[in-house]
Amino acid sequence: MVATFWGLMIPFLGTTAGAACVFFIKKELNHLVQKSLLGFAAGVMVAASVWSLLIPAMEMSDHLERLAFLPAAVGFIAGIFFLLLLDRWIPHLHPATLESEGPKSSLKRSTMLILAVTIHNIPEGISGGAVFAGVLAGNTKVTLAGAFALAIGIAIQNLPEGFIVSLPVRDDHGRKKAFIYGMLSGLVEPVAGGITVLLAAYITPALPFLLAFAAGAMIYVVVEELIPESAEGAHSNVGTLGFAFGFVVMMILDVALG
Repeated sequence: MVATFWGLMIPFLGTTAGAACVFFIKKELNHLVQKSLLGFAAGVMVAASVWSLLIPAMEMSDHLERLAFLPAAVGFIAGIFFLLLLDRWIPHLHPATLESEGPKSSLKRSTMLILAVTIHNIPEGISGGAVFAGVLAGNTKVTLAGAFALAIGIAIQNLPEGFIVSLPVRDDHGRKKAFIYGMLSGLVEPVAGGITVLLAAYITPALPFLLAFAAGAMIYVVVEELIPESAEGAHSNVGTLGFAFGFVVMMILDVALG
């Protein structure tokens, strides 16, 4: 359980470290750097969805023979629709845009920025929780090293995310509040992960579904937000290169540590 606790905390620590950059970096990130970091985050999430979530989900269902894909397919679609509903129901604002999404709201810009990142962090927390739940259940398709590889990969992509979301808040509220808000946006990850672990302990047969559910939610974030933002305007190839690098980093982590 101690290993599970720290495994769930690693992505949160990545977000916290990224948010802490507001104390040391005075200027906003260069536009091309932001593109590359968004692409990198997308690459990490896609690779994690495939190697750490979808493939294990189908391997766990191999007793279904030709229908081994079924729990993964259903879970993946459910994850997509879960994030779609959150996008529709929760007012939020992405750093790269000026127009808010979701229902109309009088919330402050900084609050909606934090909500946007919080929405994106939920599937990452679920994915970590599902993988560590597999480890606790003794499932041979999921290893402790592989679970930590996923946690480290998410933490790496959370570093720039924590900084990017804290920057606009710093302009409105100062460095200290920007750090606190950025840190709090990542708190949802261990919370969502912990809830997933608790649920999986009671519904172990649903573990393949939970893994695929997390993958679908992560892919929704990638396709809906990260890739469009990294490819917007000139120099879209920078985001593409960032994606490739992030994908390879996560692939190496999962294979080497898994």
